Amino acid sequence: MTTRTAVPPRVRRALARTSEHGFHGACEDPVGPLLATLAAAVPPNGRILELGTGTGVGTAWLAEGIDRRDDARLETVELDESLAAAVRADDWPTNVVIHTGDAEALLPTLGRFDLVFADAVAGKWTGLDLTIDALAPGGLLVVDDMDLGRYTDPEHRAAVLRVERTLTDDPRLVTAPIPAGTGLIISTRRPDLPHDSRDEETP
Repeated sequence: MTTRTAVPPRVRRALARTSEHGFHGACEDPVGPLLATLAAAVPPNGRILELGTGTGVGTAWLAEGIDRRDDARLETVELDESLAAAVRADDWPTNVVIHTGDAEALLPTLGRFDLVFADAVAGKWTGLDLTIDALAPGGLLVVDDMDLGRYTDPEHRAAVLRVERTLTDDPRLVTAPIPAGTGLIISTRRPDLPHDSRDEETP
């Protein structure tokens, strides 16, 4: 049985912007409802980061997830000033912040997040290490466009494999590929373990 998720008004407006701007990089089903579900689960005072605002489709789904929570904060980063301005002109809660700039330059300044959606060149195809560093212990990282079958160019295929390898091999992460939509990889950052004095050498 297939369950269809109702499309909230803010998401519909973002989809309309996608058509108006001829934008081809908006997140596709079932990523949107998944983002809303994961956003709803962030802990008290949770922080969410989206890399690649685009026309705000993913942003809108994430905002739906936190709904009217005053404690949660959503920050999104877009390199294209015109797209960022178009999204910013919509009606957003005060806990949604839209940054304009290069994600790799901004990531070290933004702090740590409980949920990160990486959907831009910077922070995913390049600078993935910065994104992992920005993930709080116990936090979730969602990376899309990982279906290798979508790519024929050898460089693109190599980039997908490089991202997969980075996420799978990082000892801080537990990672699972999800064959849905454009291909997802979801990683959880392990909690930081307390220092164990037994690991110290006895003098």
